[in-house]
Amino acid sequence: MTTPPKARRDNNHDGKPGPVVLDDISKRIIEELQADGRKPYAAIGKAVGLSEAAVRQRVQRLLDAGVMQIVAVTDPLTLGFPRQAMIGIKCEGDLEMVADKLSAIEEIDYVVLTAGSLDIMVEVVCEGDNHLLEILGKIRAIPTVRATETFVYLKLRKQTYSWGTR
Repeated sequence: MTTPPKARRDNNHDGKPGPVVLDDISKRIIEELQADGRKPYAAIGKAVGLSEAAVRQRVQRLLDAGVMQIVAVTDPLTLGFPRQAMIGIKCEGDLEMVADKLSAIEEIDYVVLTAGSLDIMVEVVCEGDNHLLEILGKIRAIPTVRATETFVYLKLRKQTYSWGTR
C-alpha cells in the first residue's frame, strides 16, 4: 500500500519556503469543503475516491500547513453590525509595522499591503457610524499614518469563498 502524497512546499531560490504544492485530490477536497464546510469526510471521500480516514488525514495536513481554515462565515447585518467599510491608508516608513498595529485592532478583519496610491487597505465591521469613527481614530493615532480614505459599503452584491484552487 502506498502513502498518499502530502502537500509539500517548494523552496524559492533564496532558500525561503515557497508556496504549498497540492495534488489534484487535495485540490478537490478543498473545493468540496468550499462548497460545504460541514460536508462529512465520508461524502468527500466518495467524491474524490478516498476513504474517510484518508480524507481526514489530508484535511488535517492542509490545516496544519496553513493552506486552509474551516470557519463559520456570518452575516454582519443579522448580527447587529450594520456598517461595513474598506479603509485605504497612506503612511510613511515601515509598512509592515503599521500592518501589525492595524492587525491588533479587533474590529479590523482584513489587512493587505497594496501598490498604488494607497499603502494599506483594511476592512472593518462596525456597530454603526460612531463605532466607525472610533476605529478611524485608532487608525489615525498610529504615528506614521498620514491619511485615510473610507469606502462605506452601501449594499453587498457578492461575497464568496469558493474560488477554488486553480
